Amino acid sequence: MGLDLLTIGQRPKGRTALAARWIVGYVDGRHKLLEQAEIVFEDDRVIHVGGPFDGPVVRRLDLGDVLVSPGFVDLDALSDLDTTLLTVENGPGWATGRVWPQSYVDRGPYEMYTPDELAFQKRYAFAQLLRHGITTALPIASLFYREWGETTAEFEAAAEAAADLGLRVWLGPAYRSGGMVCTAPGVLEPRFDEARGLRGLADAIDFASRIGGSHGGLVQAMLAPDRVETCTLELLKRTMAASRDMGLPVRLHMAQGKMERRTVQALHGTTGPQWLARHGLLNDRLIAPHAVEAEPEDLALYAQHNVTIAHCPLVYARDGEMLRSVRRCLDMGITIGMGTDTAPADMVLNMAVALMMGRAAEGNDRGLTSAEVFNAATIGGADALKRPDLGRLQAGSKADMAIFDMADSYFAPRIDPVQSLIFGASGRVTKAVFVDGRLSMRDGQVAGMDMAAARQQAQSQFDRLLLRYPERSWGQPTLGTMFPATYP
Repeated sequence: MGLDLLTIGQRPKGRTALAARWIVGYVDGRHKLLEQAEIVFEDDRVIHVGGPFDGPVVRRLDLGDVLVSPGFVDLDALSDLDTTLLTVENGPGWATGRVWPQSYVDRGPYEMYTPDELAFQKRYAFAQLLRHGITTALPIASLFYREWGETTAEFEAAAEAAADLGLRVWLGPAYRSGGMVCTAPGVLEPRFDEARGLRGLADAIDFASRIGGSHGGLVQAMLAPDRVETCTLELLKRTMAASRDMGLPVRLHMAQGKMERRTVQALHGTTGPQWLARHGLLNDRLIAPHAVEAEPEDLALYAQHNVTIAHCPLVYARDGEMLRSVRRCLDMGITIGMGTDTAPADMVLNMAVALMMGRAAEGNDRGLTSAEVFNAATIGGADALKRPDLGRLQAGSKADMAIFDMADSYFAPRIDPVQSLIFGASGRVTKAVFVDGRLSMRDGQVAGMDMAAARQQAQSQFDRLLLRYPERSWGQPTLGTMFPATYP
């Protein structure tokens, strides 16, 4: 494919021209499919997209029958080992380790991973993102197995991992004022410790002031209050004030589930989005996964205040849920970005599910188009981060690219390459990824990682965590009871 001439993990010196059967360029304010085209980059920037480049280059590589695409932007990128997979066919959450039981709270919650394990799982997750064509990520992890929130130490390790692997990230440790506790079967109560939440915010602000713009700009900062039902009003007010003063995006999970909806109604007499709007806390820096429980008035508020929805269709479709509807949100002018939020971190599969569920929500093929889901995975995420140099390929944009093998034997017959990619529903045809002009992934390998060995380590780490599930589930059931095999 020509890329064998480059060194994985390094940025090639001098101008590099990549010739490809197809390139998704950005022309006159929109994506445009260019056939038999070239993209030329130097250092971290694209300098040409279009027909044959007539300027001098150090190297010209013919990639053949591939699609060169802007790298995907993942606004809700899983950065731990996915425990949600345990509950796809096993529930409810309070009985399967997704809510702390009172007995676990009484004994004192504790960290179920060591610092080294936390660092490893982020590095492993970052590698998986690159393998699926994701070049920009906002990591997300579960707090169910944590003592309380995330720590700045683990995110300093995450920054190092992103720099080592060559992944563009927005980082910020998750913090919260409270959490849900199961006090009886099916009975969930919120418990709050506002002082602890404010200490978490202070740590996050300090981290952001130190980490933002580091590693040549590859690492940026965000603020990540956990979930709307676990935050007090004071914590959110101070978060939004810091976001305004420091120019940081805020990601807050909201309108994402029935438990949240009931809890926020009981606490504040309304929905999460309406509660924030009442206090002037909705703004264009806010990224709000997942909106599957959003009411029409909630969506109207998102549109009014330019809130971005991080759409994560796969993780919800597994449970028979969907955003109703992406079509309505787009017609209202709401920015839609995409998130994977599960394993595999496959943005192509997410686009396929988004297309299917978007059409199912409307009951016809006008529910969503391939172009709209591709835009969400690229332009939508970049716009949420206010980065017009990401999510598109044009002169002056960052050299963040994903290269897909359109000659893969499973793609037959092939039609339009973008549609074929989405209809094929697998990011495993990602052949290479460039981030900031660096070859970060080629043929499934990333610099400095033995992926086969890392896969074994991840499984062993997950299995050790699983052994601790009974003590943090109501009634301490056996693992076999919580997670029975598909067939006995």
